[in-house]
Amino acid sequence: MEQTQNIVNNKVSVMAENLIGSEIIKLAGEVKAKIAQGEKIYNLTIGDFNPSLFPIPTALKNEIVEAYVNNETNYPAANGVEELRVQVADFLKTRQGLDYSPNSILISGGARPLIYALYQTLIDKNDTVLFPVPSWNNNHYSHLSGAKQQIIETKPENDFMPTAGELKPYIKEATMIALCSPLNPTGTTFTKEGLAEICQLVLEENQRRGANEKPLYLLFDQIYWVLTYGETQHFDPVSLFPEMRDYTIYIDGISKAFAATGVRVGWAFGPQKVMDKMRAILSHVGAWSPKAEQVATANFLANKSEVDEYLHAFKKNIHKRLDAFYIGMTKLKAKGYHVDAIPPQAAIYLTVKFDLVGKTTSNGHVLESIADVTAYLLNKAHIAIVPFYAFGTSTSSPWYRLSVGTADYDEIDAMFILIEKALEELH
Repeated sequence: MEQTQNIVNNKVSVMAENLIGSEIIKLAGEVKAKIAQGEKIYNLTIGDFNPSLFPIPTALKNEIVEAYVNNETNYPAANGVEELRVQVADFLKTRQGLDYSPNSILISGGARPLIYALYQTLIDKNDTVLFPVPSWNNNHYSHLSGAKQQIIETKPENDFMPTAGELKPYIKEATMIALCSPLNPTGTTFTKEGLAEICQLVLEENQRRGANEKPLYLLFDQIYWVLTYGETQHFDPVSLFPEMRDYTIYIDGISKAFAATGVRVGWAFGPQKVMDKMRAILSHVGAWSPKAEQVATANFLANKSEVDEYLHAFKKNIHKRLDAFYIGMTKLKAKGYHVDAIPPQAAIYLTVKFDLVGKTTSNGHVLESIADVTAYLLNKAHIAIVPFYAFGTSTSSPWYRLSVGTADYDEIDAMFILIEKALEELH
């Protein structure tokens, strides 16, 4: 008797079906596979830190242990434990000059749930979110919220930061502008004038909108803001224009400032109603930061001398690596190779250029795409970096993110020997 084959229906939502996977995670998988096979790979892809090179502050580690010893293991308050919100408010006021009530601060398990909650709070289906590329994950959050995406591809001559002129044509249709400074993936920042011009656009548009319209909001991701180098200064909307307070939601936390990516303590602050709605959404999701880590972070931030000591050494070590990679790239450029780099400004990233499409390898293979270039650098130079198209740009962009949080300083010279050898073999 012929058996009837059972057909399983695995249909899922349209949103889930069309969700795009992370290009960074895909590349990381290829890197891990090579390492598992015994290859020496210099992995400069992940916006993270090697804990053996960049451990979290000792004082923070001790506070975490102490919090667990003291059984701080029950549910935290939905908006975060009060002592942490108080310390975050003090941190913002003393170091950035921003005066926010602890009740206007929302704690979560890192920045990602906060960004997700903000999109869900502000964006209705088919609302327009305006954001520049390259930028981190706005395309994915827009998709999750059903938003229309208005994408602005920025220019290297502006350090890949968006300008008011680029944003202005799309302001009237937008519900939210998503900005990040210092920017992931570039490590570049807004100038005072550049950010001020964008804020003026937001204020003018909100003066134009009627009482029954949603305001134009600004998502301002500043999670790297303490990591600036040299003459670079961090500027933010409300410090420039106090009127921006009604429209600006900040995203921040300890992940990058204290090499604490796995500790999972982030915060947002902004208009009270928006914070309350974000809190309600997160209470259903359960994306709270663990209570012990919250208590520990509060105690650590209260110890200002420990914070200052850690940040001084931490920033020095990151800057040293960024400078070394930048100098290495400029030397290669001076030798006539088709490479370039933007001087380091902030964060843990260096923007580098490998303009190699059309080049031919020693075995006669033509590098026909940026994906080919990326693979060549990985296979020949054993260097893994992330192309800007992983952050939403055109697939033809020759620019890359190089992350130094996992880079051993003593290995940088060896990396450039391999890079130059790989470049030499191209013609």
